[in-house]
Amino acid sequence: MADQLSDSERAELEQLRAEKAAREEAAAAARERAELEQLRQEQEQADHDAAVDARIEAARQRMEPDDDLKMPMAQKIILLICIVIFIVVLCYFVF
Repeated sequence: MADQLSDSERAELEQLRAEKAAREEAAAAARERAELEQLRQEQEQADHDAAVDARIEAARQRMEPDDDLKMPMAQKIILLICIVIFIVVLCYFVF
């Protein structure tokens, strides 16, 4: 069949093949761009979700008490002194 084609037909066939290759290349590039955009959106969503989770965790840490609620020794001593003074003053007024 290739022997039966004239020069103009061969040129037209090559031109059609080139146009087909260009269309396929453009379609592949469009698919890659769409996939890249989708991946970017997924990454942005993942980053946003991670930021929200971090804020929630930070707020939870601030609101929940932990083992760091122990009073320092100096604060306990001052509180004890205040209670003793209160009892002495109360006894003074009662008696």
